Amino acid sequence: MADQQQVTCLKCSRMMPGDSIIFGPAGLSHIDCRRPRTLSAEERALLFTYCLDHPIGKCVACAGDFKLPEMASDALGGRTLLCPRCRRELTESVRAHLYSCAILPEDIRRRAQAVREAAQSLTKESRELRGTSDVLIREAEAALHALRETMRVSLPNQGNA
Repeated sequence: MADQQQVTCLKCSRMMPGDSIIFGPAGLSHIDCRRPRTLSAEERALLFTYCLDHPIGKCVACAGDFKLPEMASDALGGRTLLCPRCRRELTESVRAHLYSCAILPEDIRRRAQAVREAAQSLTKESRELRGTSDVLIREAEAALHALRETMRVSLPNQGNA
């Protein structure tokens, strides 16, 4: 049941993916609530540093492979990393490329993957805690209901004594 729970952003209350989160003293939130699956600043920096000269995004709709400078963006809609032909979102394809790109130094790729896994683990742990919290809330509500029922049944008897 805990796996069905979704972690929601503290800012916008929408579901959060495991890749594009920030955590602060208040808890987990999106990097950008308008674009919940956006690349992190570190992911973008790695793309600009190591991946400018080779294809990084594959569009399954039109079967195109695109370099970063070729990708389109929608400034008004707030979307980036779009297929220049059909305007489909390629963020997940770009992210998949980034974590498997042979051009990135092994140490950087390994550490970037560790950060990604930690973020995914954090959202999973948060889901599990939320599931546990929901169970505890239901148990507390049931106990409160039982107390109220016991009080309702026993109080009139004391008043008649």
